[in-house]
Amino acid sequence: MKTTLRLLIILAFFASCNNADRQPASSGEGEKTADNTPPVINYSVMQVLPHDTTSFTEGLLVHDGQIYESTGTEPNMPEGRRSLFGIVDPKTGKISPKAELDRNKYFGEGIAFLKDKVYQLTWTTKVGFIYDAKTFKKTGEFNIPVKEGWGMTTDGANLIMSDGSSNISYVDPVSFRLVKVVGVTDNNGPVSNINELELINGFLYANQWQTNYILKIDPSSGKVVGRLDLTSLVNEARNKYGASDTLNGIAYDSASGKIYVTGKLWPNIYEIKFSI
Repeated sequence: MKTTLRLLIILAFFASCNNADRQPASSGEGEKTADNTPPVINYSVMQVLPHDTTSFTEGLLVHDGQIYESTGTEPNMPEGRRSLFGIVDPKTGKISPKAELDRNKYFGEGIAFLKDKVYQLTWTTKVGFIYDAKTFKKTGEFNIPVKEGWGMTTDGANLIMSDGSSNISYVDPVSFRLVKVVGVTDNNGPVSNINELELINGFLYANQWQTNYILKIDPSSGKVVGRLDLTSLVNEARNKYGASDTLNGIAYDSASGKIYVTGKLWPNIYEIKFSI
């Protein structure tokens, strides 16, 4: 009897081990899900700052501890909107302009600081602008080598651009030739509408236009390896200001580790925290 019981216990033990091996992978943050969908990245809101509700946000970044924002507008948009970039006042949300484009000619898009220069994209005109990073005096122009100018960041060597497709393009900041193109994909294939970009600890984070998502992308493969769902912030923005438009804008302060997000015409900029 004892021998039979011991045998049954041993068989049950091995059966449980085999069943454990068949369990699906955990869908927790940073781990692959059972169906290979990008895992959700949990976040916390650390601080809420004001944002100008006339700012149609196209780019957001931190440089020397200050938040810079770039905006865009078209002639048929309300008169108060502008195509410019400058420093955001954290007390009021207003932008102190450093450079402004003729709104009748150019729709301002993403910006990037690289070495001693600031680079600015425009949407459909295929023209980019170069400024001195200290005086903000315009020093040149360049032909945008992608379909359209959308978001932009840098890895310290190249300008990294999006054009609203599933492609992220690395561009030489001197010749403005394409260095390489990385296609963004997830479990369903190519991921389109890649917009505002930020490089954080070796990963690209991108707003996906007209969604409530910020995607975490492995730049070596283009794979989406995580996703922030900011629906609650989108809803809060629209409850506070009904004209709030789509989520757009992510900035990283590498000195403090702070991360900021906002949206077009939003009443707030949010400092958020998540595992990076």
